[in-house]
Amino acid sequence: MWQLTNTIRHYPWGSRTVIPELLGEASPATEPFAELWMGAHPDAPSRLSDGRGLDAAIAAEPDRLLGPVVRQRFGDRLPFLMKVLAAESPLSLQAHPTTAQAEVGFAAEEAAGIPKDDPTRTFKDPHHKPEILLAMTPVEALCGFRPVEESLHCLAKLQLPELKPTIAALARGGLQVAVPQLLALSARRRQSLVTAVAAKAATFVAAHDPEFINTYRWAASLAQTYPGDIGVVISLLCNHLKLAPGEAVFLPAGNLHAYLCGAGIEVMASSDNVLRGGLTAKHVDLAALVEVLDFGDGRVPVLHPVLGPGGLRYPVPVEDFELTRCELGDYAGSLRTAGPQVLLCTEGTAVLTTDDGELVLRRGQSAFVPAGAPLEAQGPAILYRATTGLRAV
Repeated sequence: MWQLTNTIRHYPWGSRTVIPELLGEASPATEPFAELWMGAHPDAPSRLSDGRGLDAAIAAEPDRLLGPVVRQRFGDRLPFLMKVLAAESPLSLQAHPTTAQAEVGFAAEEAAGIPKDDPTRTFKDPHHKPEILLAMTPVEALCGFRPVEESLHCLAKLQLPELKPTIAALARGGLQVAVPQLLALSARRRQSLVTAVAAKAATFVAAHDPEFINTYRWAASLAQTYPGDIGVVISLLCNHLKLAPGEAVFLPAGNLHAYLCGAGIEVMASSDNVLRGGLTAKHVDLAALVEVLDFGDGRVPVLHPVLGPGGLRYPVPVEDFELTRCELGDYAGSLRTAGPQVLLCTEGTAVLTTDDGELVLRRGQSAFVPAGAPLEAQGPAILYRATTGLRAV
């Protein structure tokens, strides 16, 4: 068992308060703190208290740290990555590939000799990237495509001639026709369409028209930050989701999404494959994005936890990861799992005890526990635990 030293990502959309306050640093910070990474991702591996990177430690002792069940299923790598995500402004509209799509795309770019740090590189590794976000504060997000009939009404209500081709495409061929058509628009037509949509949406917001008011409010706001970005129009086709603290959302491969604001605990398959579709100045690979998008429509369910061993578990339909919120009392309880664990303390003080000693975690501190290690935890404290969804055989 080791305490971790973790990497902070300072992206422009980050918060200057949430992560600094969690870590006990000056707040507001002089620069945005967007993500705190905990895991063994090769781009930013956590460091152990003995100075080694977690990725290097796993490479040296994979059987002890990962366990045979995890090694057999995922190889000699930690299959999940845990983050604290804190968004003060919207992230890009994006989707992630399936494993099969990632393997094909990664192999093609490797064969083409595109460096992994090339800004036009799309597939950084051969892995999928499903993810869960558990809200620590109120979170707003765009998640998946809303029912087509609802989207048609949302577009038609704006009464814009510029939207007639999109409405016709959506009515005739569904999302799989309308979305690629929007993505393929010329820069001039994008600018005209986005400007018209934002202006008209703002009039409904100003009139306090309740129907689609959050959708229209965000469209007008996004257009100010990303003028001429077609993601503004695509946002009208997406579910607008609000998460209260303690609620979560699971995002499978192909789900088009964008976190708009708020902070949460994010756990994902350990991958860096992000295909952007808008609301960004970064590279957008339209062909690859359309290939991976899930054009199914409907509501995205909000996840509520179930009581399980160790605390409140958020069930997800993948084996790469599992997330549990552990509320520790004054008496020690067992947090043993078959796989490796990453633990983050967000409130109070947690005393962790294994066969190799004791570790005290205070607010903002985290730890790595090897697979199957007998672990007792005592508070009062709140821990978030990431592990795999695999069970011992």
